[in-house]
Amino acid sequence: MSTMGDGTRAVRAGLPEPEQFEPPLPGPVFAAHFHLSGEPAGPYTYGRDTNPTWTHLERAIGELEAPGEPVETTVFASGMAAISAVLLSQARTGDVVVLPDDGYQALPLVREQLEAYGVEVRTAPTGGDAQLAVLEGARLLWIETPSNPGLDVCDVRRLVGAAHSAGTLVAVDNTLATPLGQRPLELGADFSVASDTKGMTGHGDILLGHVTCRDPELGAAVRRWRKVVGAIPGPMEAWLAHRSLATLELRLDRQCATALTLAEALGERPEITGLRYPGLPTDPSYPQAVRQMRRFGSVVSFVLPDREWAERFLAGLRLVDDATSFGGVRSTAERRGRWGGDAVPEGFIRFSVGAEDPADLVADVERALDAARGGN
Repeated sequence: MSTMGDGTRAVRAGLPEPEQFEPPLPGPVFAAHFHLSGEPAGPYTYGRDTNPTWTHLERAIGELEAPGEPVETTVFASGMAAISAVLLSQARTGDVVVLPDDGYQALPLVREQLEAYGVEVRTAPTGGDAQLAVLEGARLLWIETPSNPGLDVCDVRRLVGAAHSAGTLVAVDNTLATPLGQRPLELGADFSVASDTKGMTGHGDILLGHVTCRDPELGAAVRRWRKVVGAIPGPMEAWLAHRSLATLELRLDRQCATALTLAEALGERPEITGLRYPGLPTDPSYPQAVRQMRRFGSVVSFVLPDREWAERFLAGLRLVDDATSFGGVRSTAERRGRWGGDAVPEGFIRFSVGAEDPADLVADVERALDAARGGN
C-alpha cells in the first residue's frame, strides 16, 4: 500500500484478508481469556496482553504512520497512557529527559513523576528549535509539533540529527497533525506518539492513544509497559477507532481547508491578536511547516482583548461547542486559560475546526465576534 493515496490507504488500512461470508472488518472481540491448552505460544492468550481487535487497529495505524515499512504499533487507553508509556519505559534514575515547556498541559504532571523517580527534566520552548540548547547528555528528547495550544513548529529533522549524534532518543507527539499531516518516523524520530482521542478518530466519543516505532526493541519496551500498568483500550473503543480511520482523509482535508479559510477571516478582525495557524502563509511557523507537514491540522488559535470578551464570544457561537479537546467533526472552541495549565493570555482561544460547511462556520464566528465587540 506504500504507493496508494492517503484516502485509499485510510479506507483499507489494517483490514484482514477477505474470507467468504465474513465481514471486511471483524467485530470487536470482548474475550478476557482464550482457549489455551499446552504451552502459551499462540498470539492470543489473555486479554491484558493481546486482542485481535487491537491487532487490526495497530496494523492500520502502522500503515498510516509508515506506509510499506515494518513498524511496531501499540494502542493505549488514552493519549496520556501512550505518552507515559514512552517516557516511563525509557527513562531511569539519573537520566536526563528534555520536554517542551509549551506542550500539552498534562506534561507537567509527567514531569513531576519523572522527577520523583530521580530523572532530571529540562524544558525549553518549541519555537526556534530551542530544545537544542538543553539537549546535552539527554536520554530522550520529547517534541510536540505543532505545539498545543500555541501552534509553534520546530524543525524535526534538525532536532533528530542533533539528538541522534549524541545518542539521544527522540519522540514526537503528533496528535495535532495526525499521520496524514506529518510522519515523524520519516523525519527520523524513534517514536511517533498521539492521542487518538483527537483527529485520528475524530468524533469526540473515544479515548485512545498509540505509539509507533521502527525499532522492535523499543516497541517491545512500550508494549511491556502497557502490560505492566494495564493501560489497555476496550475492544469496542478499538473497533470504533478502526472504523473511524476510514474517513480520516475526508475529515482532515475538509477541516484543514476550513481552518485556513477561518484563519484568513480572523486575520481581518481588528480585535484579534496573536493569530496562529501553521498553514497560513503569514504565520511564523509556515516556512518550517511546509518543509515537514503535508496538512496543517484543524486548530486555529487567537487572542481576544480580555477574559470577558472571550467569554462573550464563546457564548455567542451557535455552531461551535464550548468544549475542550480538538480534531472532531463538530467544531469546538474554548478559552484555554480556564484550565490554568498553559502560559496564555486570559483572552486566548483555541478553536478546533470541524466538518461544517465553511461558509456557515465562518458566518457563525463573525456574528459571535460582532456580538462580543458590541458588548464591550
